[in-house]
Order: sequence, then structure tokens, then C-alpha cells
Amino acid sequence: MSRLQSISFTALLFGLVACEQGKKNTAHQPGQDSIAARKEFATSPVLDAQTAIKHMQYDEGLEVQLVASEPLIVAPVISTFDEKGRMWVVEMTGFMPDTVGTGEEQPNGKIVILEDTDKNGVMDKRTVFLDSLVLPRAVCLVENGVLVATPPQLWYIENNNDKPGKRTLVDDQYAAGGNVEHQPNGLLRGMDNWIYNAKSDKRYRKQGNKWLKENTHFRGQWGIAQDNYGRLYYNNNSENLLGDYFSPGLGANNSHQQNAAGFDQRIVPDNRTYPIRATPGVNRGYQKTTLNDSLRLVSFTAACGPTIYRDQLLKGYEGNAFVAEPSANLIKRNILSDSSYVVRGVQAYQGKEFLASTDERFRPVALQTGPEGALYIIDMYRGILQHKTYLTPYLKNEIKMRNLTLPLNCGRIYRIVPKGTHPVLPVMETSTASLVEYLKNANGTIRDKAQQLLVDRADKSAVPALLGLLEQQENQLARIHALWTLEGLHSLSLPVLEKIWQKDNAELKQQALTALPAVMNGSNINVIILDLDTLINNSYLAPVIAYQLPAITKINKSIGQALEERMIKAYAPNRYISAAIVNNASGREEALLKQVIGWNPDTTLALRRQLQTVLKHMDTQADAKKMDKLRETYPLGYKVFNTVCQTCHGKSGEGIAAMAPPLNESNWVTGDKKKLISIVLFGLTGPVEVHGKVYKAPEINGDMPGIGASDEFSDVDIAQLLTFLRSAWKNNAGKVAPADVQQIRKQYNGRQKPFTAAELTN
Repeated sequence: MSRLQSISFTALLFGLVACEQGKKNTAHQPGQDSIAARKEFATSPVLDAQTAIKHMQYDEGLEVQLVASEPLIVAPVISTFDEKGRMWVVEMTGFMPDTVGTGEEQPNGKIVILEDTDKNGVMDKRTVFLDSLVLPRAVCLVENGVLVATPPQLWYIENNNDKPGKRTLVDDQYAAGGNVEHQPNGLLRGMDNWIYNAKSDKRYRKQGNKWLKENTHFRGQWGIAQDNYGRLYYNNNSENLLGDYFSPGLGANNSHQQNAAGFDQRIVPDNRTYPIRATPGVNRGYQKTTLNDSLRLVSFTAACGPTIYRDQLLKGYEGNAFVAEPSANLIKRNILSDSSYVVRGVQAYQGKEFLASTDERFRPVALQTGPEGALYIIDMYRGILQHKTYLTPYLKNEIKMRNLTLPLNCGRIYRIVPKGTHPVLPVMETSTASLVEYLKNANGTIRDKAQQLLVDRADKSAVPALLGLLEQQENQLARIHALWTLEGLHSLSLPVLEKIWQKDNAELKQQALTALPAVMNGSNINVIILDLDTLINNSYLAPVIAYQLPAITKINKSIGQALEERMIKAYAPNRYISAAIVNNASGREEALLKQVIGWNPDTTLALRRQLQTVLKHMDTQADAKKMDKLRETYPLGYKVFNTVCQTCHGKSGEGIAAMAPPLNESNWVTGDKKKLISIVLFGLTGPVEVHGKVYKAPEINGDMPGIGASDEFSDVDIAQLLTFLRSAWKNNAGKVAPADVQQIRKQYNGRQKPFTAAELTN
């Protein structure tokens, strides 16, 4: 079972409303009659790109400039820049050609290269690098090649003068399971030289001719970004901004641990939106809580494509987080701040947005900082963007009323710059000396690219200059990049880290601690422990030290155990450090819990509670053989579970933080089958109690969509799904027959709105 309006990249649930071509922007006042609002936006004309800009309202002192539009670009969903100032863009042309997804499996997606040959800020040259792709969703430039995500595979394709060469299969399960709205995407090259993804718990790295694949924390839904310190940010469709407090490579050593404190944190808890037009064309637009009295979206339902602005061209916006909301035709601005290692954020404005449009087809799905300092907007520019799996009859009707199915051949890319300026996309010099110099650049995209090029080339001649850069005190961001470039070149050494630990600021010390595994070995472990002894009492650095326990223990078990015991006694009440200790306890959680209780019987200790949670999860995972048998017995039910339910409730049925509650031992799953059928057919909204705990927004998404209106699933499929769920894990309830499903359909014939828990319990 999935959540309401669950979308991947656009999280998009809308059907939509429009504006008349050339009409001046008009903002409804609160309380305006909804009939008048519908009348004003009764049609949804297709606007040319320049006219569409006139329908946007944005911050004073800025300007929106067109970078590319159809036919040069069609249905763009994500992009990245190369060192030549060119944009590599993913075109997902085949997404939802109509309300039933006819032809969605056609190989018509592309990876294209856009270039501004006359340096006027507008792309004028298009090169198709790769075509005949089915729903491509991510691209990443690595060495002399391109990573391309096309479900379910991840491919590495060599680049021969902008033509595809040898193909290497990196992962045949990159996007296995789930539907198009719930599959991995992103392929972000992190500061730590690993490649990270949204809607995924895997990371990748090229090492010589081999590709490494490791577990990491599960993150986000569509889009992923990093800040100047390498921390990751993401979201799901109903939450403004989520993110990590620590480097993404820390943790994920204990497969039984879920929701580790400090990762997948709610950075901006305020999810309210302020569109400047009526937006009735969302999947649950008929619900009172979804739209206000002027038919405008109240809170995020399609949050996606976040980015951290990492330049100084837009003065006053440095370090701000921007989030796209395509269902409300707007872009949200958030202001972030650090307090120790905790990152918090607030919306920049109340009652307005950074950018909003009265053009309903304006569908921003991804944002990024350009190498010239502009803020880029990827606009898919479509009517239908809600996937068929969750499409409600209400939304189908909205689409029909305003003829939103066509066209399918539009797409735009915009950039936001200071008013009256026309910055040129730079072409980077690629000599070793120039690349090292670029690490000092004020633009984070430039610094990232310089680091990546040095690492990709395995350019050891850069080492002396990088070590020299580490000595320069005036540019801390350049020093951080120099540190991680050395790590990527396998040229980092313990003396270099020790020098940082001895004299530098806490932030750089934390980065050096994070990079410690790159230099740790049996011959220097005793020296390292002495170094850590001087840092361990610093509570800002202690979480990162605790996350090094698995690497230390692997080299010297007794040293690792001694360090762990010391950290337990010093930091057991600290939830972030406790999470790092649990990360080190894989396979011995029960023994460690006994040890902790014997040392301190306090039931409120963060470490004790986290170990208890992990043990419960392990108890659930022990049912693997039972699950294999159920998969064989109910193949149709398992297929629906794997496609729809597990993306939010988790493969183990224990729920996913910020997404959905558990299915395992849920009273709703094992109880009255009529109630469960009703939920799956029509959805559930509002608070719900599971395991004696009340789940509600914003802790999780407050709505779960039904799938009864989808043409994808028959009553036989749904009956098998429910029988599978009622037998899975520790559940042991009766079967559900297709006739049971048909009975509920008949009983609630014509119903559109989801149930509330109160309705089903009364």
C-alpha cells in the first residue's frame, strides 16, 4: 500500500487547471468563491515559453530567463553540467501518455546534450547521446562515461566524442520493484566521492575497472542534493525538506537498524504552500483539507527536486534550500541554519512563494545551481503527471474537462539571475593547476566538478598542490574539497589528518574524522586511538568517532571494544551517538542491551531504547522462509506488494519513517477484512493507530491512496495482495476472496473520498 499522491519525480497528483493565454497574473483572495475560481481557470491553454514566464511571480530584483524549450528539449526531468558548460538532460518522454498509461513502455526516452554555442545564455545546439530508452530517470558523468538509470538497470556507457560506446551493467537491480513513481533516481556525486540516490539505500563508486556497491541510509523520493559540507538533502511528496546531519557515508553498517538518529531528519517541518492560482487538479482535490476555500493547495503534495543554492550570484540566497512543488506550480524557498551538528530550516516567507505561476502546466520537477551561479529550473511542462496506479476518478474527470492529456512534446529549462544580467556559462580550464585553483571557487558546482575531474583522472600530480591548499586557512570550503580530492586519489595520509585534528576548526576536524577509514590500517591503529583520545570529549565530534567503530573493530577487536565501552558510558543518553553505537552492534544487539542494562538500568536511555527497537525489527526479519513460501503461493499478491506497498511500508512491513506505518502485526491488516479491503480500494486519510501508537502528519504522510480505481489491478490481484499481507511476517489472519473485494466495491459504489479511521471503527 502506498501513500496518497505518492510520486517519484514529480510526486505528482494533479489534473489541473489553467489560465488563459496572455492573461495578467491574478491572485485570489482567501474566501473567494470556488465557483468563480473554477470559472476563471476553466481552460488550460498551452503557452509558449516566453509567455509562460510572464505568468510567473518571483522575488523582486531577480529575472527568469529561458534557457531551452521545445523542440530543443522535451519532457525533461533531471540534468547535470559538464566542464564545457553543457547540460546533459534526461527526457522521460513516455511518462503517462494518457490516463491509463497507453504506450508507457515504449523506448522513446533520451539522454541529450544541450549547448550554448553563441554564449548568450540560451541553448541552441542539441545532441542526442542516447535514445530508445524506457522511462530513463537519472544521469551522471563519471570519468570518460555516463551512468544512466533505466528501470530496472543502471548502466555505465563510455563516451566516444558524444557518442555511446561500450556498455557495462553496473546494477541489474538498481530500480527493481516499485512503479515509475517509486523507483531510485538521483545519481548524485557526493563530496565523499560516492554516488548517492533518492528512493534508495544503495551507493556506488567506480574504482579502476570495477564498480563498488554498498548499503547506505534509505533516502527520499525524487531528487537529492548536497550542501557545501557534503550533507545530503531530499524529501518525499508531502514533506518540504528532509536531510542528514552527518556525512552520508557514515552508518548503514547494521542492516537491522532503521531510522538512525541524525539521518532522514525533518529539516523544515512547515509544509504549507501558497499558490497564486486555483489548483483543484490534484489527486485528492475533493477533500476539504487538501484545498482551501479558493481552491488552492494547502500543503505539499508533490514536493520534489530539492537543491541547496551554492553560489553568490544571487545575493542573500547563499545556502538556501529550494524545493519544487509542480502540483501547485511553484518553487519554495527555505532558510537553513546550523546548531552544533543539527540543521534546521524555516520557510523564507509566510503567505507567498519564491516563485509561483498562474500557468497550470508549469511543472518544475528539478532545481540546481548552475556553474555561472544561476538557479536552474527543469520544467516538464505537462498536464497529466499523476501515475495511473493512484489516479482517482476525480482527477480523471478534471483531466477530461480541461483536455489535459495533450500535448506531450513540450518542456522548458529556465534560469533565475539578478535582473538585467546575462551571465555566461563558463568553460573550465582542465589543466591540473587550473582544477586545483577551481577548488577555491565561490560556486559549489564548479568546486564539485573540479574535484570530480581530478579524481576521475587519478591525477596524482595534483597531490602537492592539494596538500598546499590544505595549509591555507582563509578558504575553508576549498580545504574541505582538497581533503576529499586527496581521499579520491588514494593519497590521504594519517599525518595530514593529525595536523587538522591538532589545530583546525571543528568543522574541518569532523571532515577529517569522516575520511579516517581511508588511512586506517593495522600498523597505525594504536596511533589513531591516541589521536581520538584527544577528541572524544568533544560532543560535536563524538558522533563521527562513534561511526568509525566498525572500521576500528575490524582492524583490532579489543581496541574497538574498549572504545565502544568508553563511548557508551559517556554518551548513552545522546540519541545521535547511540545511533552510531547501534550501527556498530550488528549481530550482538541482545548482548549489548544486557551489558547496557547491567551498567545502567535507566529505561529512558536513548541507547537502550534504540537497541530494543532493533531487536524487534530483527524478530520480524527472522520470518524470511515464511515470506519466500508466501511469494510462491500468492505471486499476484506479492507483485502488487512489491510494486505498490513496500515503497512506503517497507519490505519488512515495519513502515518507513516519514512515509507510512507498519503492516506487520497491524490491527488494520489482521483485523476485520472488510475494513482492510475498504482501505485498499478507497484509501485512508488522517491519524491512524497501529501497535497502540497514533501515526499522523507530519510524522508520516497523512493520506494513503486507494488503488480500487486503477485499471492495473483486478479483484483477483487485490484479493491475493490482502491474503498475502494477512499472512506475512507475524500476521496470521484469514484469506480474502475476490468475492469479498467485489462486495465492498458494490457496498461503496460511487465513493471517491478515502475513509478515516473513525469511519471504519464506528
